[in-house]
Amino acid sequence: MSLRQALLALLTVEPMTGYDLSKAFQASVSHVWHAPDSQIYPELRRMEADGLLVGTEVPWGPRGKKREYHVTAAGLDAFRAWMNEPLSYTRERDPAHLKAAYLEWAEPDAARAQLRAHIANYAERRAEWLEKVREIDTGTSAMLEKRLAHAPKREHASIRAYKRYTYEGLIARAEHEIEWAERGLRLIDELNKADSAPPTAP
Repeated sequence: MSLRQALLALLTVEPMTGYDLSKAFQASVSHVWHAPDSQIYPELRRMEADGLLVGTEVPWGPRGKKREYHVTAAGLDAFRAWMNEPLSYTRERDPAHLKAAYLEWAEPDAARAQLRAHIANYAERRAEWLEKVREIDTGTSAMLEKRLAHAPKREHASIRAYKRYTYEGLIARAEHEIEWAERGLRLIDELNKADSAPPTAP
């Protein structure tokens, strides 16, 4: 996935300004594709130059204006083509698991602190993703409800199901990482207990 496809996905709901896109991005797509504003705004300009979007000036405040982006037919075709292409997987870059392979170099307390931080990080993410599932189930996800309002009723069940399926995968990944780090904490205790045990008599 690229930032371009993520922005096209959001704009299939409705036209949005860069500011509105940024807010929508952080509330939804950022859970699977992180990008700061410093990347979003230049990409929107490139997409407009490439004919995937059309920008129009809309009033903002008493005197100001903002640029509102509409996805073009070419943009929809590009998004549809990407959705139908098989995904090319990249090689892993995982600093947490890289460090885990060499924890014998760390002091036990430092190793424990790193694993506890890993647990806290994924526990926070899991809570966010569980909240997203709750919003899907209760009809309180603003972005999803906008998408449903613009979609034929026959597609509503599949739209909801795929969104829920995505967050279920993220929750499962978080739970796996938490369990992995908890096993690491137990491993540290076991190894240090063995190291500190008094030598047995010959």
